[in-house]
Amino acid sequence: MVRSLLDRTLFVLARAIMVAAPAGLIIWLMANVKAGGISLLDHGAGFLDPFARLLGMDGYIILAFILGLPANEIVIPIIIMSYMATGNILELDSLDALRELLVAKGWTWLTAICTMIFTLNHWPCGTTLFTIRKETQSLKWTLLSFAIPTITGIIICFLVASGARLLGLV
Repeated sequence: MVRSLLDRTLFVLARAIMVAAPAGLIIWLMANVKAGGISLLDHGAGFLDPFARLLGMDGYIILAFILGLPANEIVIPIIIMSYMATGNILELDSLDALRELLVAKGWTWLTAICTMIFTLNHWPCGTTLFTIRKETQSLKWTLLSFAIPTITGIIICFLVASGARLLGLV
């Protein structure tokens, strides 16, 4: 039993490293490489912003979810890094500092709700998708595992954001 536990743990950790390490490099490059005086991270967020606004979020949030595909737990640090306009993940001193940062970047109660909804209803992490592909031997099931929660999250966020706007709550 111990051997099996260790084997599975090492197997999962190896997959996480295979997926998360390249993602860290991509995030760092996007935050530090500039085109036209603006980071690639800012360009990506600007491109995604109109779609993100329909979902009650902003371009940085959607970009963080995309860049967080390898490891979903890095989504919030990517958002913070993007908002702080730095090329590395920094630690905030307190929850008040985090609240001040988010409010300064335009977060409202709707942004927070839609971000939480999308966190609960979006694609699984890259390691999970890799495991689904390996265990099912099916690209179809892997793609469905990605698409169904993602489409669900988009629809729910759109409905919540649209409903809040229609009711004049934002």
